[in-house]
Amino acid sequence: MGRLDGKVAIITGGASGIGKVHAELFAEEGAKVTVVDWNTEAGEETVKMIKKAGGEATFIKLDVRKEGDWKEMIGEVIKKYGKLNILVNNAGISLGKTIEDTSLDEWNWVMDINSTGVFLGTKYAIGVMKNNGELCSIINISSVDAMVGEPHLAAYCASKGAVRSLTKAAAISCAEAGYNIRVNSVHPGAIHTELTEKEAQDSGLPLEQYLEQERKMHPIGHLGEPIDISYLSLFLGSDESRWVTGSEFVVDGGYLAR
Repeated sequence: MGRLDGKVAIITGGASGIGKVHAELFAEEGAKVTVVDWNTEAGEETVKMIKKAGGEATFIKLDVRKEGDWKEMIGEVIKKYGKLNILVNNAGISLGKTIEDTSLDEWNWVMDINSTGVFLGTKYAIGVMKNNGELCSIINISSVDAMVGEPHLAAYCASKGAVRSLTKAAAISCAEAGYNIRVNSVHPGAIHTELTEKEAQDSGLPLEQYLEQERKMHPIGHLGEPIDISYLSLFLGSDESRWVTGSEFVVDGGYLAR
């Protein structure tokens, strides 16, 4: 407990899945958490649960594709808390299609949310973090699909690969500028969330059959849970990881070890 005492954190996609668990864990560890998401009802429910457990949280609606939304949201966080220490760029979508079946509109939709959203978040977080005099951390949630190709996830793979490379460029830029900002990426394997269920639907397979197929690809023998990712992000958000930047952290049950 208390590993994030005194820190202010923003979690995108914080209304559900991996983002929701991040928000709950960070608040439990002492952070003042801003949950941002397009889903107001679910986001406010996440905040309600955090407050019920004794944590501090607020909700702000955000479309990660819109620069104006980012500027306004970060401005509200600074106005309320006076600083920003941690940003978790978690919001993302998936599209279960091969490159031949993916339309340009679908490609742009996936890239706008998964890649442009991370670019905007990282850019504007750096702007307010660089002069606050405290250790700061940006955590970009990518995927193992940034490192390997999945034929049925063409646009998703590309978007997560962009996050992987952008993270390294931003980390070096901050380090060379002398900012107290670390930037790292986290690469989950298959985690059972609403996103996984959407991929099952896109594949045309019954959910249980799709999940079993995914389990077999992970040597550890089962799918991950959101908390498995959140605990790593907790380390990266804390001062325990003060000498860690520009790195990629795989949490995948052995998927990439084959």
